[in-house]
Amino acid sequence: MRIAVLASDPELYSNRRLIEAGEQRGHEMHFIAIKNCYMDITARKPEIHYRGGEILKPFDAVIPRIRPSMTFYGTAILRQFEMQGSYLLNGPIAISRARDKLRTMQMLCDNKDIDIPRTGFANSPLDTKDLIKIVGGAPVIIKLLEGTQGRGVVLAETSKAAESVINAFKSLNANILVQEFIKESRGVDLRLFVIGEKVVAAMERHAAEGEFRANIHLGGTGHEVDITNKERKMAIEASRVVGLKTSGVDLIRSSRGPMVLEVNSSPGLEGVEGATGKDIAGMIIEHVEKQVERRRARKRRKLRKKRKA
Repeated sequence: MRIAVLASDPELYSNRRLIEAGEQRGHEMHFIAIKNCYMDITARKPEIHYRGGEILKPFDAVIPRIRPSMTFYGTAILRQFEMQGSYLLNGPIAISRARDKLRTMQMLCDNKDIDIPRTGFANSPLDTKDLIKIVGGAPVIIKLLEGTQGRGVVLAETSKAAESVINAFKSLNANILVQEFIKESRGVDLRLFVIGEKVVAAMERHAAEGEFRANIHLGGTGHEVDITNKERKMAIEASRVVGLKTSGVDLIRSSRGPMVLEVNSSPGLEGVEGATGKDIAGMIIEHVEKQVERRRARKRRKLRKKRKA
């Protein structure tokens, strides 16, 4: 198969691993830089051009690894591949949902099988005090809607500090969420890696000294962990609700049970592969193989029905 990894940095661990895993399984792998793509949007003949004048031939499958700053353009390119008939590991609508933390929380809170921390959202500085009360008072977590890898996440330990941070963000026209702080977590969370309808790996992440965010990119450490059936089902359901076929679902263990913190459309592979020793990249390629073959089988069945008719 011809498989494209649509991303920004060919040297990033996750992108290299996907290319290597695909090649090891005999596939023709291509790294496609998002910024080098441009589109010919023509009726019945959508084309993707690549810097230098090359017209990209349709791929059997595209694995998107779109960084937050490239979400709008990256999903537009992804739609173009979709119109060409490529199988997309994650689709543009699901990626856009996952990137919008507010939209994700709204979708998750409507599901009886998923629990999330108390979360508030407001526009006017006049509502800041009530917003803090909604989530149970200080300390609170304040999150930029499009932050990633723990960036744009602040812990405000007092109501005064929370008001200052919230109003500072609002003065910059930044959209934020305010969430309750789960004290009993003590800087520990879970990252569950979902492929299809299965949790293929789980790691427990511990925040670095003096840090409340457990992200590996911020100095946190991770190790493989056993998870409960409830945690497993919650991660699979959260991924399904957002519409992702592959995701990294972040959970936190609270006194009220597990809660979903975030659903990531391009979860990093380095931390989870290092912590669990599992070939996650290989599992992703294997999933792509199965899905492409299923699509081909459906097309063959439709063709046979047409011939019989």
